[in-house]
Amino acid sequence: MTDLLSDEEIEARLPDAWAREGDEIVRTYEFDSYLDGIGFASGAGGVAEDAWHHPEMTITWGEVEVRLTTHDAGGITDNDIELAERFDNIYE
Repeated sequence: MTDLLSDEEIEARLPDAWAREGDEIVRTYEFDSYLDGIGFASGAGGVAEDAWHHPEMTITWGEVEVRLTTHDAGGITDNDIELAERFDNIYE
């Protein structure tokens, strides 16, 4: 099992535009259209599957909200921070 990050580690490593909400990190990505958001979610889903780490994603018109946590560890781990960074790279 992966070790939980401390509050200090999470604060220091949390990527820009991400926020902590309890035992999750959250970001809402914005798009000009619904299909742009669907495309991002599809790409993010492939990256997540490759990392064997599966976020909660909510798709609405012009937005995709992503929530990351490591369920089997009970909170935020290195895996969550690393996947958040990979998603940001897709978005850029």
